[in-house]
Amino acid sequence: MSVDPSTLRIQNYPAEILRRKADPIDPTEDVAQVARRMIDLMREADGIGLAAPQVGLPWRLFVCYVPEGQGRSLTEGLPSANAAPEVFINPELSDPEGALEPLEEGCLSLPDITGEVLRPPTITITATDLSGDRFTRRATGLLARCWQHEFDHLDGILILDRMTQMWRTKNRARVRDLEKRAGIR
Repeated sequence: MSVDPSTLRIQNYPAEILRRKADPIDPTEDVAQVARRMIDLMREADGIGLAAPQVGLPWRLFVCYVPEGQGRSLTEGLPSANAAPEVFINPELSDPEGALEPLEEGCLSLPDITGEVLRPPTITITATDLSGDRFTRRATGLLARCWQHEFDHLDGILILDRMTQMWRTKNRARVRDLEKRAGIR
C-alpha cells in the first residue's frame, strides 16, 4: 500500500481506525518514509510514542522516543529511556515482570484526556526494524510503559479501556465532547 506521508495526521477519538486491530507489514521504503513522518508528528505533538493506527494506517508499527532525564536512564540497570527515536514493526510483548503499577497516561489521539493506568513496570519487546532485522529488548519504567501503550493501539485498545474506574468517570464529559465534535452524539 503506497502512502503519501505528507498527508498523515494524528487521528482523534472516536476515529474508527483507533478501534481496529492492525495488520502485520513488511519493512519497505514506503514504511520507512511513513515511520519518519510519524516521528516528526510525535515530536510536533510533544509525544513519546505514536502508533500507525493513530495516523490512519492499519499497520502493526509504532515509533517511540523516551529521552533520558527525570530519572530515566539508558545505562542504569534495564533501560527506561532510548537514545533516539526507534521504529518497531510487528512487535510482540512478553515476560511482564513486577506488580501492576499505576501511572497517569495521556494519548495523542485523546486530547486533554489523561488517566491512571495499571501496567507491569518491566516488559520484553521483540520487533522488526526498518532494515528487516528482528530484535529483542527488555526495558522498565516509562520506556516499558510506552511500548505497552503503543502496542495496545495496534490491537484497537485505548487508555480509556485501561483506566481505573475513577479516571473513566472523571473523563466522561471530555470523551462525550470528542464524540460530539465527531458528530456521534
